[in-house]
Amino acid sequence: MSEKERPDAAAGPDPDELDVEPRRPAAFALLAIGLLFMGFPNALTLGGNWLPLAFVLIMFVPMIITRRRGLHDVNHVIAIVVISVITVFMVTSLILAAHAVLNRIEGPGTLLRSASILWIANVLIFAWWYWRLDAGGPHVRGIFDGHRSGAFLFPQMTLSETELTKQRMTGWAPSFVDYLFVAFNTSTALSPTDTPVLSAWAKLLTMLQSIISLSIITFLAARAVGIL
Repeated sequence: MSEKERPDAAAGPDPDELDVEPRRPAAFALLAIGLLFMGFPNALTLGGNWLPLAFVLIMFVPMIITRRRGLHDVNHVIAIVVISVITVFMVTSLILAAHAVLNRIEGPGTLLRSASILWIANVLIFAWWYWRLDAGGPHVRGIFDGHRSGAFLFPQMTLSETELTKQRMTGWAPSFVDYLFVAFNTSTALSPTDTPVLSAWAKLLTMLQSIISLSIITFLAARAVGIL
């Protein structure tokens, strides 16, 4: 059942007043991404390794203000802009790291560290993408009781209401950790494993994440190990 086909939210509590999904895990993940970039050499980052963290800290302010004031659409747009810019930082660092490998600019230890940072950042960044876009984002998902449709088919969505009640999962909805699990599996197994991808945009994002992960593993990490 699509979001448009769900019961009219006006029959229940005001949707603008509902924002039940915890945001701290996602906020910590975004902060962790900024901190990870601090581990890069300045030569492998766009504008310096401090810039991603500074950008994240600055953008926390409008995200917090818009959420507390109930400006959820504006909050969603700001969050998309933030993760888009962070994605550009990551892809740029990947390109610069590949250039460093080909031209032997950095040592193997630096390349291995950079490859590890890129891999972890790749997982966190795409977890953020999935969490922000699936079923309209965390605010829209919180309007409805339970989660029965979206871009990902989580195992809990295949259970009946009776089974959910037995498992004490009544009203289950995915949180950031669920999307982090999908992103982790996509980067390690290069597939979403137990959570099928349903929508076109999610398939494109998981393909992109897999390509980045494969590039990091085969091109950067393997090359760095080869020259140790």
